[in-house]
Amino acid sequence: MKKVLLTGDRPTGKLHIGHYIGSLKNRVKLQNSGEYAPYIMIADTQALTDNARNPEKIKNSLIQVALDYLAVGLDPEKSTIFVQSQIPALFELTAYFMDLVTVARLQRNPTVKNEIKQKGFNDSLPIGFLNYPVSQAADITAFKASIIPVGDDQEPMLEQTREIVRTFNSVYGKEILVEPKGYFPPKGHGRLPGIDGNAKMSKSLNNAIYLSDDSETVKKKVMSMYTDPDHIHVQDPGKVEGNTVFTYLDVFDPDKDKVALLKEQYQKGGLGDVKLKQYLYQVIEAELMPIRERRANFAQNTAEVYEMLQEGSRKANVVATQTLAEVREAIGLNYFDHK
Repeated sequence: MKKVLLTGDRPTGKLHIGHYIGSLKNRVKLQNSGEYAPYIMIADTQALTDNARNPEKIKNSLIQVALDYLAVGLDPEKSTIFVQSQIPALFELTAYFMDLVTVARLQRNPTVKNEIKQKGFNDSLPIGFLNYPVSQAADITAFKASIIPVGDDQEPMLEQTREIVRTFNSVYGKEILVEPKGYFPPKGHGRLPGIDGNAKMSKSLNNAIYLSDDSETVKKKVMSMYTDPDHIHVQDPGKVEGNTVFTYLDVFDPDKDKVALLKEQYQKGGLGDVKLKQYLYQVIEAELMPIRERRANFAQNTAEVYEMLQEGSRKANVVATQTLAEVREAIGLNYFDHK
């Protein structure tokens, strides 16, 4: 049997090349390997945990994320692409799992602690946001997923899911739920920095190149990229470390010998930032052009994209409902099935 794989994204805007390098590209590779049964979730309910007062943002982003998925090569014939809010079983599973986790344990989760700090919730922390590791455990276990492609910073979330799985199976005496393992991106293909040199590329920091950006927009963003602030003149020796242009070349350029030569020239002096950025633009454009073209084609018929999401959600609902029935049976809640 194929290993079940589950991953997804929050629909809070279009996806950018950081998502592409960090997860999307790898998802397509895993999908096409034939070894996995992928479930790809658009996590709209999770997105509402910190966007509840702006539901239009989620609604409008849903189709954008779906278009990005299809554009990079996720195939609904090979992957079940579904919408979280359309799977009622996930919310009932979350309710049962909440009884197995303490507030103190959620507060100790380093990923949650970091995100709470980043978002500046302070005393306005929504319960739903604090609880989202439990919700995530429901998402994973509903499909009995054993493989979860994530970044390194998500390992604490997976450990929380494994704890819930072990507790549930122990308390109710049945090995129903499956402990997941993380599938991490290859070394050097994790988080991509923003074009401003910030360690994180994000929509909120306005430092991202989007998969949907047109060629001219990509060029403008590349030409504005952070390099070495001390490399003022072409003849000046420049620094490669911390230079965003070279970070991107290491990730995107398949010609590693060419990149090594450019680094040598830059460090010695004689290679200007403008010429270097123009080369990077050509490299990135070669990668993004076919994605952009596929996205434009799918965008011509969004009705079909919504139908794809509806069908994927229907398939996912069947699987999750079956798991829920097993969970209810284990807990002993199916009172009227045994009359």
